[in-house]
Amino acid sequence: MKIPVEAINYDKFKWQICGDLKVIALLLGLKQGFTKYCCFICEWDSRDRSLHYSRKDWPTRKSLEPGIMNVENQPLVEPSKILLPSMHLKLGLMKNFVKVMNQEEAVFTYLREKFLRLSETKFKEGIFIGPQIRDIIKEEYFDKLLQGGEKAAWHSFKFLVKGFLGNRRAQNYEELVNNLLQSYQKLGCNISLKIHFLQSHLDFFPRELWCSE
Repeated sequence: MKIPVEAINYDKFKWQICGDLKVIALLLGLKQGFTKYCCFICEWDSRDRSLHYSRKDWPTRKSLEPGIMNVENQPLVEPSKILLPSMHLKLGLMKNFVKVMNQEEAVFTYLREKFLRLSETKFKEGIFIGPQIRDIIKEEYFDKLLQGGEKAAWHSFKFLVKGFLGNRRAQNYEELVNNLLQSYQKLGCNISLKIHFLQSHLDFFPRELWCSE
């Protein structure tokens, strides 16, 4: 990553960066994979599941120093220049939702039949792309098949996509985020890095990227 960063004279212009979280981790010098301290903003312990959902505030990272808290290399960009990618968060939330769905229910079978070209591995892991997610959101029959906690979680996901992860930020976006966190917790979703950003770092999302409703 150092070669392209130097080639575009990033140190001179210091643009803001928005991209895949794996790429962002590389730019910030963080180790790849399921690491304990994978958040570049705070000292969140991703492996302590006993604190998932119950703890929101974590100590802020004082620095990204190699050898400390999963930092492997010297950062190439400043953390303050990072923009969290709303599309990547949406893909992650969809993945969390599908992975805890009851695979014996008709709704799961319906999804499998709807996306026949999707490999079994990707399907079970909930790896859907943007157009597929938009297609499911518009599908009324899928909504009717859902029941109980799955239906509540799906509705909270749809509202969050429209009111926070889309082109516009709703005035009640904090309520939408809290509703999603509560419904995902009841459904049994583990907190991923994407969910952690929503739970603990809403203030890191810049307002200027959205137009208020």
